[in-house]
Amino acid sequence: MTSTPSICVIIAAKNASATIARAVTSALAEPEVAEVIVIDDGSSDPTSRLAQNADDSSERLRIVRFDENRGPAAARNHAINISSSPCIAVLDADDFFLPGRFANLLALPDWDLVADNIVFIDESHANTASVEVPVFRPTSSLIDLKNFVTGNISRRGKSRAETGFLKPVMRRAFLDAFDLRYREELRLGEDYDLYVRALAKGARFRVSNVCGYGAVVRHNSLSGQHRTEDLRRLYEADRAMLQSNELTSEAARVIRQHERHIRERYELRHFLDLKRKEGPAAALRYALLHPLALPAIAGGILADKAERFRSPAIENANQGSGPALRYLLPITAAPAQK
Repeated sequence: MTSTPSICVIIAAKNASATIARAVTSALAEPEVAEVIVIDDGSSDPTSRLAQNADDSSERLRIVRFDENRGPAAARNHAINISSSPCIAVLDADDFFLPGRFANLLALPDWDLVADNIVFIDESHANTASVEVPVFRPTSSLIDLKNFVTGNISRRGKSRAETGFLKPVMRRAFLDAFDLRYREELRLGEDYDLYVRALAKGARFRVSNVCGYGAVVRHNSLSGQHRTEDLRRLYEADRAMLQSNELTSEAARVIRQHERHIRERYELRHFLDLKRKEGPAAALRYALLHPLALPAIAGGILADKAERFRSPAIENANQGSGPALRYLLPITAAPAQK
């Protein structure tokens, strides 16, 4: 597989004119890529034109424009359905691949989904030429459903390092065998949901320590602007999975834990939305009528207040010069060459 182009890279993009050319260029630079499909998901800016400008004349780039925004899950599903390559890889329109990514991944054995480490970098330092990632010791392992789900539960006061951010290459044969596609009603956690359903079907999900994906941290990123309704749909997706009689008791336990975690975030956000839109009385009335939501609301408010006290100290500690690189997975440097 390493010598023959076999991967379709799909890029769902909305108003991504500032970054789409970098994403497309990084995908076309990989010799293992047979197709790059950009879905312009109802942009009001020149995303499609700038994506086309990044074409390398290899006839691998295809651009499809939706007249109305349908969301990233629908965009990705459409790209999968019109592609023909045996492997599928997702690239966010803000992000880029590091050179040699797919050669490293396709060389690994025994997988249905295979992902690598992610480097997070601030948008002010996101020029690929300036991103110098150290050489890591090339190790990989299979991640099971339990570890994937528990690794996707965020913790207050800790750096955001959720396994749901992983961007695997996926074998089309496995997706098709189990009719796996993104849930189009989800606009938050659609990746997490797909990977959990794949793991529940027995997918071998291999994760490499080598870093090949550059995730750009943008303060106005669409992926960071989710609605309260998106949280509700995500915990309902967990509940739908829990209805399956294919889950082991351990898998059901951790999915239930994730469902509770997302539902608590929803209850707090819903309470604060009511307070802002209809006033404190309406928010209090909701809390009193939903006593099971009270612990999440009270605990969330207290945690938010405590975090405000810590924020200045954290910001001061993080100040410095130059790009500070952060990684999704723990890293182990390769031994120095003699």
